[in-house]
Amino acid sequence: MNRPVQYFSDDYLKQCRKMSPTAIAKFLEDFRQLAASSRETSPQKLISIRIPENLLSAFRIQCELEGLRYQTKIKDLIRGWVSSE
Repeated sequence: MNRPVQYFSDDYLKQCRKMSPTAIAKFLEDFRQLAASSRETSPQKLISIRIPENLLSAFRIQCELEGLRYQTKIKDLIRGWVSSE
């Protein structure tokens, strides 16, 4: 899957240049913590599941249209359901 390239406006870059080294370090640390918290911290288990082909196909197409990886979306849905219980 191709990932989009992120472009920044001249105004955004101008604002970024005004940031202090401390503000930049805080931003990077906050981003690092956010990325670390979104990663799986426990070992992963490969499973096998039977899903009707038309359901899986529709799910994969919907994920593709939204720019999502379908297996990641399945994990997100499971995680959301478990945490809402």
